[in-house]
Amino acid sequence: MNTLNHLMDFIAHSPSPYHAVARAAALLDRAGFTRLEECETWNLQWGQGYYTTRNQSSLIAFRLPEHTVTGWRMTAAHSDFPTFYIKKDMLEGDKAYLRLSTEGYGGMICSSWMDRPLTVAGRIIVRSPSGVESRLVHLDQDLLTIPSLAIHQQRDINKGHEYNLQKDMQPLYALAGAPSLTALVAQSAEAAEEDILSTDLVLIPRQKPVVIGAAGEFFQAPRIDDLACAYATLEGFLNAHPCPHTGQIYCLFDNEEVGSGTRQGALSSFLPDVLARISYALGMDRQAERQALAGSMLLSADNGHAVHPNFTEKADPANKVYPNGGVVVKLSANQKYTTTGLTAGLFRAICQEAGVPVQVFANRADEAGGSTLGNLLSHAVSIPMVDIGMAQLAMHAAVETAGSRDPAYLSQACTAFFQHPFTITGDGCYQLSV
Repeated sequence: MNTLNHLMDFIAHSPSPYHAVARAAALLDRAGFTRLEECETWNLQWGQGYYTTRNQSSLIAFRLPEHTVTGWRMTAAHSDFPTFYIKKDMLEGDKAYLRLSTEGYGGMICSSWMDRPLTVAGRIIVRSPSGVESRLVHLDQDLLTIPSLAIHQQRDINKGHEYNLQKDMQPLYALAGAPSLTALVAQSAEAAEEDILSTDLVLIPRQKPVVIGAAGEFFQAPRIDDLACAYATLEGFLNAHPCPHTGQIYCLFDNEEVGSGTRQGALSSFLPDVLARISYALGMDRQAERQALAGSMLLSADNGHAVHPNFTEKADPANKVYPNGGVVVKLSANQKYTTTGLTAGLFRAICQEAGVPVQVFANRADEAGGSTLGNLLSHAVSIPMVDIGMAQLAMHAAVETAGSRDPAYLSQACTAFFQHPFTITGDGCYQLSV
């Protein structure tokens, strides 16, 4: 249960993408990795570990081999999640109530956000004595709610409701006369209200991660998609032994839930820039750089849908996955997932050697699935990939549920992947030992 406990702590202290990256950076610092800034010169040493961040919401860490790079082992997860971004302190309406003005981010299950304690987290940009700086903010209090309309005023509510984000989903903050949100945020960040220049703040559920089930079979928390993979892949990365000739890379990208097409998203130049700077700093020529990419592989880690106990018909009857059934490998004939028969077979062989169970997910033939990080990342870095994750319930709800043993399975699978000495011997062929 160690991995699960550490994961739940990671989620609890990662209420925004900025906090998730800061938490990951702290774990890397503790493990002896050196922080690099993109705006500075990189002087790298063989056998050492480094990391850099972009926009404070994406992070790439890497561990160099001792002498040469003949390939890279990579994982990728994302730091963001469906939520509501705060646009303004006050929303016009009934003057007795104070509401925040929000805008939806990603595709959330709206009903799951209602009638529960919420608060605010993210970052603020403040004027400092030397210029401008950002500060992380997490108001650790039961602060807001989005109240439902009583059934007496909408008798047909249980027949279904189409939620309007502008009308139905604006959060109640206080009664008139209360201190403004800006005042609370300024106090939390030890800043003057007049020094706050702008904000990146989101709503978050107040529920803490918990273990549930008669035998503790499940855990429940906000942001399981995709912070569960973000942590488990990082733990696997940190636990892995260095490889003699293979570099190891951990990626955590922002903005997957809105298409990844940002400076800090998987479609950006972030990973290609890092790879190019590593190659340059190590004195690799273009041929060696491209040869190393050809010998690389990436695990795109984003969760899959477990069979729902009340809607079993929604699962593909030939590819059912369950909580605690092991790491999920995701397949898609229309290539929404990057997994091929070859990469799936290689990953399964590695997991078999490590004693990690694997299960296969595919969408029903009559239902389209969404794309993941790997599908988008392959536009920027063209290397073999396999889409993996954990089986979970209530994906994109304010609070989600997954199996309590699966985080450890994913961590163990990633450790085995990072440190396995497999090598490519030709197109379609891998040697599993040296």
